[in-house]
Amino acid sequence: MNDTYYEFGTAGERWDRAQLFFETKEYLTAARILRGLVAEHPDQTAQRLLLARAYYHSAQLARAEKELRAVLDRDPVEQYARLMLGRTLERQGRAAEAAPHLRLAAAMAGETQE
Repeated sequence: MNDTYYEFGTAGERWDRAQLFFETKEYLTAARILRGLVAEHPDQTAQRLLLARAYYHSAQLARAEKELRAVLDRDPVEQYARLMLGRTLERQGRAAEAAPHLRLAAAMAGETQE
């Protein structure tokens, strides 16, 4: 496939296409589309979160971490990004660094430790 396929259409059409690829577990293709969307609209959280998820599921953990930190820089109380960052750090073997993010995500979700 050539690059023009991924760049074809409006941002909305590319967003829909990226979601379809993600839903069919074609994470690398979804990430390829989403990278362009995020570059065009860097302040849109949904696109950046889906890109982070695509990276996470395709084991591109450093890239997932970078995207999640970008979301949290703009919105420190984005609960799902906080949870994903914690899980991404855990998956990289960085449990101590992950723990505060996971605790904060749980608190934001209203979960309590028993």
